Amino acid sequence: MCTAIVSVDPSSPVPVLLVGVRDEFVARSWAPPGHHWPDRPGLIGGRDLRAGGTWFAVDPSVPRAGCVLNGRGRLAPEAVRASRGELPLRAAADGGLGDLELPRFDPFHLISAEPGLVRLWSWDGIELAGQELGPGLHVVVNRGLEGAGPDAGEDEDAFMTERIAHFRPRLLAAGRPEPRAGDDTATAWAEWLPLLDGDGIDRTDKRALLPLLDLGGGRVWGTTSVSLAALSAGGLRYDFSAEPGDPRAWGRVR
Repeated sequence: MCTAIVSVDPSSPVPVLLVGVRDEFVARSWAPPGHHWPDRPGLIGGRDLRAGGTWFAVDPSVPRAGCVLNGRGRLAPEAVRASRGELPLRAAADGGLGDLELPRFDPFHLISAEPGLVRLWSWDGIELAGQELGPGLHVVVNRGLEGAGPDAGEDEDAFMTERIAHFRPRLLAAGRPEPRAGDDTATAWAEWLPLLDGDGIDRTDKRALLPLLDLGGGRVWGTTSVSLAALSAGGLRYDFSAEPGDPRAWGRVR
């Protein structure tokens, strides 16, 4: 039940803001943001230690950011399945999908963001749809942009619907951040940061942006990190929290 939030305001000195909320089994091991890929030395992101890819990557030199969410639809054949963790690396490095063999990938939503252009690709296992995200606030969940995609199951649908219904108007009502290079995270992200820290909502609540759910059998699913990228003509700012909901856990990566 990952969430991505994109704000596009061409008139702002920081025209693009990208938030990536990663939900995963909490026992799945990962490494914090760094230069983890020798074949792509300019990229920075957290690294999934099982498959080697990432969920959120940035290339400060462009600047550009890539973020992936699981989608809904037909799964790839297990014998040829490739990790979706490759996708944000491609988006950050190249701004697109390149020569991707789509049938090898399970459904996904992929965002590529740079100061003058934000694109979203959605793959359901059969068809690929792409679109540019224009000015405004956009929320992407596993069902797709604004939760408008195919049904995911009654419980998951309720979480996604209620999350968007609560947080979208709250983010719009808050002052849009304009992060500057010298600011600490709290100053940079201003009125958005308490919302991105969960807005005081219990993590088991269906509205939760940062869910934490005990599925039984020792399996716990929830938000394991939150990534923030601010993109402007002057460069890229990247903030990260590995302790979602704790305002003391934020740190600047770049």
